[in-house]
Amino acid sequence: MSQSGRAASRTAVLICQGRAAANGKAAAGQFADPVAMGLLRVAERTPVDQVRANTPPQGWRERTAYESVRACAEVVVPRTVAIDKALRAHATGQLVILGAGLDTRAWRLTELARTDVWEVDHPASQQDKRARLAEAAPALRGSDGGDPLAAGPPATARSVRFTPVDFAVDDLGAALDAAGHDPSAPTTWLWEGVVPYLTRDQVRATVAALAARTVPGSALVVNYQAPSARAAAGRLLTRVLGSTITSGEPWRSLWKPHRMAALLAEYGLRVVSDDDLLTLTHDLGGRARGRTSLRSGRVAVAESR
Repeated sequence: MSQSGRAASRTAVLICQGRAAANGKAAAGQFADPVAMGLLRVAERTPVDQVRANTPPQGWRERTAYESVRACAEVVVPRTVAIDKALRAHATGQLVILGAGLDTRAWRLTELARTDVWEVDHPASQQDKRARLAEAAPALRGSDGGDPLAAGPPATARSVRFTPVDFAVDDLGAALDAAGHDPSAPTTWLWEGVVPYLTRDQVRATVAALAARTVPGSALVVNYQAPSARAAAGRLLTRVLGSTITSGEPWRSLWKPHRMAALLAEYGLRVVSDDDLLTLTHDLGGRARGRTSLRSGRVAVAESR
């Protein structure tokens, strides 16, 4: 718990569990996250190991955790592949990750070797991530014991700059200025897994803040959720049955693709692609159980005019 009284994001942990569960098990040659497991604590690894071994546990609480991780893995694979592809195609010297959570790209994407990365997140979540990184440091440095994190240096990015921001009270631009971000140089912005948890006003305010620091040659990669009655009902049921295990963090805004495109256009960003996760899953040759959640999840790429 941080001094502000807010706990670190549980959603960030679940997403990391999903990536760890899928590593080496899904979309071979296209998806990989060997860093994710190292950021998880011992108890958090239990359902991950069960999903990887395809051994559902007994007991409704344990089974709920298992199913949450399994379903999350199904979602994060196409999402991660699409976002990584977009980042490679829009490589600049600056990458700002909004709501970074337990993102691992600065430690696994070799294409970021000439990129400075700013990880922006709530102070509580960022404090938690930095503690996890410190705990995982020996593995991140490599070892002779076959550890899954043994490959590569502590970070593949040129630099990683942790930038704590409480969007309810802090100014994003001021925080990035203090952290050394150059608003006159092209920036790639990544906004993954955050939009649904913000109100429409908060989404607009964030777009306005990043657009004020965006110049031609920049791009925004945004993951958001489209309206779906079935997905909403399923999420409500999950919260009721497993709120102590899953994130328990409510969705506050859903966006139809044309409305997201219109919002971004207001701020000089032109959407060049916008794909649903179900289509992306099929493109990867994967099979989908959670077709509803995959159909409503989307990844859009917008470029500055």
